[in-house]
Parts: sequence; structure tokens; C-alpha cells
Amino acid sequence: QARLVESGGGTVQTGGSLRLSCKASGFTFRHYCMGWFRQAPGEERRGVAAIGPDGSTFYIDSVQGRFSISRDDAKRTLYLQMNSLKLEDTAVYYCAAEENCVVHAMTDGGFIEEWGQGTQVTVSS
Repeated sequence: QARLVESGGGTVQTGGSLRLSCKASGFTFRHYCMGWFRQAPGEERRGVAAIGPDGSTFYIDSVQGRFSISRDDAKRTLYLQMNSLKLEDTAVYYCAAEENCVVHAMTDGGFIEEWGQGTQVTVSS
């Protein structure tokens, strides 16, 4: 059974950094596009970044240059390095998997096959 487990969330001050991890099991990780989504209180869940099996990446404009998505196929783990964090980055962050994706379209969220349970990121002033 496929499973995604996020970790690394927490509370950090504005301008700080956090690194999220997502450990995958139960499917052929290296064949899948992987992505990060987030949901702020009272808002819909939205895509943040995605990475293809070939390592190609996509970021939404608001995190471009601050966040970096990466993957380690040997460890079946997805990462999100978040730098220069802002108050508006506060959200529950979810890991997602999609096979046969178009990387820049994955953040639309229309074809996600697996979701993690989420990890809370809180940025304080």
C-alpha cells in the first residue's frame, strides 16, 4: 500500500529556514513525479513545487528563489528546503505523488494519486 509520511515542520521566525522531508513507500518512487502542496487556514490546498523523475522542477511564483525541491531516489525521500520564510508561508504542507505527470502542471493538483498526512509550518514575526 502506498504511503507518504512528511516530517520537518515546526515554528520559525520570519527570515528563517526549514527543511521538510517526505518518506515514500509502497510504490516505485523513482518513476513518479513528486510535489509539495500547502493549505493555509481558511484557504484551499495549493501546489507549491514539483519535481519529475528526471529531476526537472517547477515552482509557483511566490516561492521561486526561496524554496528548493529535491529528491533522493535511493532513500525514497522527497525534500523541500524553505529559506527566507514569510508569514504567508504558514500552512500545513503536504507531500504528493503522481505518475506520468507534466511537471509544471502537477501543482494544479488535478491528478494526484497519493497524499501524505501533512506537517505544520508556522512562521512567526
